[in-house]
Amino acid sequence: MAIPEIIGSSRSTYTRVACMVCEEKGIEYVLTERPLRAPEILAIHPFDKMPVLRHGDVELFESKTIATYLDRVFPAPFVFPTDPHFAALTEQWVSLVNTVIDPILIRTYLFAYIAPKTADGKPDRGGAIRAVMPAVREQLGVLDKAVAGSGHLVGDQFTFADINLMPILHRVRQAPGGAQALTATTHLAAYYDQHAARPSFQRTDPPSGPPGRAKPG
Repeated sequence: MAIPEIIGSSRSTYTRVACMVCEEKGIEYVLTERPLRAPEILAIHPFDKMPVLRHGDVELFESKTIATYLDRVFPAPFVFPTDPHFAALTEQWVSLVNTVIDPILIRTYLFAYIAPKTADGKPDRGGAIRAVMPAVREQLGVLDKAVAGSGHLVGDQFTFADINLMPILHRVRQAPGGAQALTATTHLAAYYDQHAARPSFQRTDPPSGPPGRAKPG
């Protein structure tokens, strides 16, 4: 069987998610490091988002789609539960994280540090960052309650829901306020520490900073 090729930047949380799925399942894969606007990404994703996947004749985009494909094509262990209730809960948390939590924790809060829109290029700590911090704490509080029972988002097993969240928490911890807010949680901080020790997380540890962009040709 052909070796899956994941194309994207290891700095991207969603590229890391796809790589973690391979690591969890013991899939031999290749990560081809490419920035946004790279031809290899644009050839597969119509809106220039990473990661994308090549596997033989199969080309896919969107990390959730890639993860589902890999989980079904390759044998156990599986990262998506087969139980209907747990499968639905996994979809629920992936959807919430991707549509509600990522836009606040990464696209708004973290980007205010790593890609500030200020004239001098410095983080706007008194403006944009201070304004978003209540939402950051609120969202971490929701996640704190979600993992309180078992230390997982779904049942008592490590699923794609956890894989999808962990790279986001990793990035949040890199900002001073985010690290403090996460440390202040009752259960989420322990959840992060527990799963950050997994080999799949350790082996996909990225460099700091956001994914770059290819220079126009």
